[in-house]
This record gives sequence, C-alpha cells and structure tokens, in this order.
Amino acid sequence: MNIAPPKGVGPLAKREASLAWKLLSPTLIIVALVVVLPLLAIFWISVKPVGLADLRAPEVRVYERLRGDLLSVGDTGTLQYRVSNSSPKSSITEVSFSDEIPSGLLVTVNDDRCSLSGQVLACQIGELQPAEKEQFKFPVEVIEALSGEPDIRAIAAVTEGKASSSLTNNEFTLDNFQLIFDAEDFWDVMYATTFYTVVGTLGALVFGMFAALLLNQSFKGQGLFRGFLLFPYVAPVIAVAFTWITLFDPFSGSANALLIQMGMVDAPINFFGERGLALWMVTIFEIWRYFPLSFLFILARMQSIDSEMYEAADIDGASPLQKFWALSIPQLLGILSILFLLRFIWTFNKFDDIFLLTGGNAGTRTLTVNVYEQAFAISNIGAGAAVAVVVFAVLLVFATLFIRFVSKEEGL
Repeated sequence: MNIAPPKGVGPLAKREASLAWKLLSPTLIIVALVVVLPLLAIFWISVKPVGLADLRAPEVRVYERLRGDLLSVGDTGTLQYRVSNSSPKSSITEVSFSDEIPSGLLVTVNDDRCSLSGQVLACQIGELQPAEKEQFKFPVEVIEALSGEPDIRAIAAVTEGKASSSLTNNEFTLDNFQLIFDAEDFWDVMYATTFYTVVGTLGALVFGMFAALLLNQSFKGQGLFRGFLLFPYVAPVIAVAFTWITLFDPFSGSANALLIQMGMVDAPINFFGERGLALWMVTIFEIWRYFPLSFLFILARMQSIDSEMYEAADIDGASPLQKFWALSIPQLLGILSILFLLRFIWTFNKFDDIFLLTGGNAGTRTLTVNVYEQAFAISNIGAGAAVAVVVFAVLLVFATLFIRFVSKEEGL
C-alpha cells in the first residue's frame, strides 16, 4: 500500500522552521561579522587605488600658537594658525575652523575670511588641496591684567570639512591585479607557494602515517613517546624557528660544524640563505612541525579498525606490506582525504613559519608573504588585498575540485 506524501507544509512545521531560524540567527550574524564582512572588505580594497596611509580619512589639522611676551596690559604679539590637509591625495571642501580666544586678549581680524564674535574667532577657508597648508596671522594685544601667560591651546580649535575617502568613493581600478600579475617574480612566487604547499602537505601526511604505524603497537613507554612526538606541534613557533635558525647557522650552527668534522662538506652551508636549498629547508620545517597533527588523526582511525580483518589476513599468510596496502589504506582513505584538504589550505595560508625563518628571501617568498610585503613593506594595501584575493580564488578552486572529484570517490 502506497501512502501519498502530505501536500504542502502544515502550520506546526512552519512554526518549527521559524523557531529554528530564530535560534540560528545569532550564529549566522556572528559568522557574517567574523567571516563574510572581512572577506567582502578585502575584495573591496583589492579594486581600490589605496595605500596604507589612505586608510585614515582626510582631516583638517590646525596648529596654533602665540608669539610674543604677553604678560602685562598693553603687550602685543601675534596669534598664528596653520591649517593643513592631512591627505596627500584627497582634497577637503568647505573647510572652516573656530577657536575661543582667552579672555583678556584683543585680536585684530585682518583677513576677509575670518570674523570675531565676542571671544570666538571663526574662519571660512573653502577648499584645501591635497597636503595644502594655509596660514593665518592676527595681531593680538593684552587689554586686561592676566594671572599668567595665556595658553591659546587650552581650548582646542574646532575644525570642519568634507572629504571623500579613497576607500568609500566611486573610484575603482584593476591596477592592483595588473601590478601583481605583471611582476617579474610572480611565477617564482607561485612556484614557491605550490612547492611549499604540496610537498609540505604530502610530507606531513606520510610522516604522520609512519609515526602512527609505529605507535599503533603496544610497547613500554608508548604514552611518553606519543607525547614526545607532539612537541613540534605544541611548541611556540617563534621558539622552534629560532632554534632551527641557530642550529643551521653557517657560522656557529651545530649542523655545519658536524658536517665539516665528518668531512661531508668543505665549507659551511647557508641552509636558509641559499636559493633552492632555503625552500627545501622551510618545507622540511613545515613537515617536521605539523606531522604530529596527521599522526593523531591517523592513529585514532587505525585504532578503530576491526582487528579481526588483520587476524584473517594473518591466517591467509598476508605479509605486513600486503596487510597495510589491502586493509589499512582503504580504511584510512577517508581521514587522509580530510587531512590533505585541511593541511593544503592551512599550509597555503602559512605566513609566520616562512617569515620567521627566511623573511621570504632566497626564493621562499610565497603568496602570503607577498601580501605582507605589498601591504606593509611598500604600503600598497590595495595590491596586498589583491594578492589575498588571488589566494582565496586558488583555494576556492582547489577545494571545489577536491570535494567534487576526490571526496565523492571516498564516500565523503
């Protein structure tokens, strides 16, 4: 007997759906604020011609001072104002400022743009071009006895002006992307990033699997050895990076001293300064530092495999290699796929390891290091955001293809 599915959605289902959306709304809002909005900001900045200094909106700055000895009635001096535009690129319109003159001082207004109302001096300047400065000088006289030298800066001048920020105006450009792709070393950076990511990810998985195979056996001190293997992953990155730099230093490093004493090399090797070798060294550091994470996941999956399969394989006379290839690998493909995806994304985005070891020199400049150099070293934050968009696009394409083709084959 076939039972037809209910037509439409009942009122109870609608209320449940409404309640579910209400319960999920705080999480969705937090995700939007933490993830989506910064991502949209990066895309926006990548098509704007802005530098690091342009992140601060143009403002009117006023510097004021009194010149002369103004202590007694009848003393004269000069009240000076210097009004400037803080932006080297954007102009400011409808610029004006006002300032309260200390009591006991008489200011003579000698500029048509300014007026005095009581003790309040107001000046209408109009437009200030980028980095333009205007100066005002007014004669001032002491007309009442003062208790001390007057302080014109006790009450700050009030400024007004209208300006469009480079981040919020309607000016867009693709020059940032053109600058990145036309750079002479762009493909060198892509090669270094790809090599570092692929070799580092595969190396971490392979060594993690070997460690899991070794520690999947029961022996005395097993727990202590497992904890020891986690040291590279849990240790502070700045500490282990400094240790590696010291260890492989060409002048005082233990590695070079050992190689020379053993007669393997005639002269010290600059492991982190020689092009080609430096890329291998930072990749090996990546493998050494992050293989414990793969080891933990793979070991946990190995321990959940039914031991009866291995017992049956032993009865059939299978060798350890045959058992590993025919039994362990199929059971581990799921976790290996997930680990490869996560480690690829994390390694592709890695910045601190390479920056601490080489600073991106000697052919180790990856895309993430390029983001830092563009945005902060040369203050071109638009180009830095453009590199970040390239990183996002590459990872998006990789994740899409991986999930579409690889994960389906593994039943994920």
